[in-house]
Amino acid sequence: MSLMKVFEVPEPILRQKAEKIEKVDNEIARILDDMLETMYATNGVGLAGNQVGLLKRLVVIDCAGEDQEPDILQMVNPVIVAHSKETLCKSEGCLSVPREYADVERWASVTVQYTDKKGNIQTRTADGLLAKAIQHELDHLEGILFIDYLSPLKRNKLLKHLEKRRKKEAKEAE
Repeated sequence: MSLMKVFEVPEPILRQKAEKIEKVDNEIARILDDMLETMYATNGVGLAGNQVGLLKRLVVIDCAGEDQEPDILQMVNPVIVAHSKETLCKSEGCLSVPREYADVERWASVTVQYTDKKGNIQTRTADGLLAKAIQHELDHLEGILFIDYLSPLKRNKLLKHLEKRRKKEAKEAE
């Protein structure tokens, strides 16, 4: 396995729609494993194909805490097939918008259908953090970032803060 580069805003690939995968093979399984390793190395709970420079409908998620057994989802062509009427508004962050957080309203529970890395169709119903992570990562596959749910004022403020921090960190690294 190997680590992959995680792309950050404003990289154009983050705004593109990922393409459906026609066949799950050893190469797709390897990419999913590399994405999982990258996600763990960057302390994320989810990662989508776009974020690692691949316009493929691939998502990995593990929302288990440090003292819990891993609960790994490696999904090919995931689709939300059902969701609750109830929504929750909670703080979100993203590896592609590093160390920035904002409240985003999401469905409280979702059911996702996907192909696993062995080529089998799976269905999983989730609530809480896992439901939020699934929605967040599937948005990436559509070229949508969590900041798109914010008002223009809040989004611009967050992006300006990110850019200011990047400049400060670059100056400190010199």
